[in-house]
Amino acid sequence: MSNLYGSIEAGGTKFVLAVGDGELNIIKRITIPTRSPGETIKEVIDFFKDYSLKGIGLGSFGPADINKGSSTYGYITNTPKLSWNMYDIVGNLERALNVPIYFTTDVNAACYGEYVKGNAQGTKSCVYFTVGTGVGAGAINAGEFIQGFGHPEMGHMIVKQHHSDTYEGNCPFHKNCLEGLAAGPTIEDRLGIKGEQIEENNPVWDYIADYLAQAAYNTTLFLSPQVIIFGGGVMNQPYLLDKIKANFKELMNDYVATPDLNAYILQPELKDNAGTIGCLALAKKHFE
Repeated sequence: MSNLYGSIEAGGTKFVLAVGDGELNIIKRITIPTRSPGETIKEVIDFFKDYSLKGIGLGSFGPADINKGSSTYGYITNTPKLSWNMYDIVGNLERALNVPIYFTTDVNAACYGEYVKGNAQGTKSCVYFTVGTGVGAGAINAGEFIQGFGHPEMGHMIVKQHHSDTYEGNCPFHKNCLEGLAAGPTIEDRLGIKGEQIEENNPVWDYIADYLAQAAYNTTLFLSPQVIIFGGGVMNQPYLLDKIKANFKELMNDYVATPDLNAYILQPELKDNAGTIGCLALAKKHFE
């Protein structure tokens, strides 16, 4: 079959590998655990070696160097996963597979998936937050990622602490930034149990909703996107999105006339497929 593209979602705990066609249909997909670079990349190569691909889209955990003018373009850089620190993931894969690779962040890939086939389809601009083990964000304007010398790190914006939240934050760099207060592990740190075990009326959800509403508020004033999407495991609580919208409305206080919140602050339509669809679409866009 011709016109095939590859997708690699390189996460800190797992790699999701897929092959799809020009219509972004997923033909085959597997998930492998993230181990050492040597072990993991060998499995990636083994998965793709029997396919004739026009290109691969790679969305990676980071920090990652996606600046093509940089001497370390294609590297995973200062990651706390020490065996992957300063690892040339793009170079090693391109040499082994002899296939061009489009490299971006994992959350950029998910953002692009929603942009081409999800809840941001038909818009000119969107921002996608993933709220899981960490917090990250990708932003698109006029079909292109918003980035400069590197990729945005919106998950580390400073937010105002909720008046009842005594948790000091767990970000090793900033303590009480957005990620340090709202990522999945912060919930377990506060209460000693996983988020899915916590009842709706627990005040921790008021804290998380407040911080994510502040993120949406800041994003609105900085970028005025047409859509803001919140994905990731923390957002699997069915009541959290309504809490975020209520907090956002209070924070904004009618200062900016945003779109209707039911069409403005959303969850991903593609759910767990957003990153894979995004990687396939990026490969198609850049290598067709």
